[in-house]
Amino acid sequence: MARTPRTTTAITKAVGYIRVSTDKQAEHGVSLDAQQAKLTAYAALYDLELVDVIVDAGVSAKTLDRPGLQRALGMLRTGQANALLVAKLDRLTRSVKDLGALVEDYFSSDAITLLSVADSIDTRTAAGRLVLNVLGSVAQWERETIGERTTEALAHKHSKGEKTGGDVPYGFQLAPDGKTLVADTAEQALLGAIRDARQRGLSQRAVVADLTRQGFTTRRGTALRLTQVQRIMQQAQIA
Repeated sequence: MARTPRTTTAITKAVGYIRVSTDKQAEHGVSLDAQQAKLTAYAALYDLELVDVIVDAGVSAKTLDRPGLQRALGMLRTGQANALLVAKLDRLTRSVKDLGALVEDYFSSDAITLLSVADSIDTRTAAGRLVLNVLGSVAQWERETIGERTTEALAHKHSKGEKTGGDVPYGFQLAPDGKTLVADTAEQALLGAIRDARQRGLSQRAVVADLTRQGFTTRRGTALRLTQVQRIMQQAQIA
């Protein structure tokens, strides 16, 4: 059954994101051109304002730490766009875990929309939200399953008297002697900023925004995500 274009009074400002995984594809531009054409046609059909189309050429989907994707997500965070448009979901990510993180950090509310041409995902519709919620639930199940296996493995190591990375709490490092904990200045500063933000009554999402405004990043220098901050808060027992 043909899909009926959705009418809406609010203008959806979409940032398009396209990606190819090999340099050869990037050089020839065939896949990039095809994705660009699909995004342009979709935007015209559904009355989207396509504010930008960002390209990651010759970049795999193994991680979310891609220059183009981070720039597109930044536009969503700053309000320059309120929708992310992709030709196909696997152009965004092939990882269920990473998709779950994106859903939780960006697409779990009505403020930001995810649109995928080939997958018929439009989170402005009930059907689109259902598909994304199912995918997000699968991601949560995967995370919890991995967590259970990790807990069992750590317990086994402890029972044998082996030291594990879980012995080192966030905000500290293990000294060269392998026994003494020493404070990590950068991580302690981040913990202090989180505690201060929570004391000011900020929600977890607002805490992430506040940390970003202050210039805090991950150890790899990338933008902090809600799931990462929640994990840090849990480890440090910050309510």
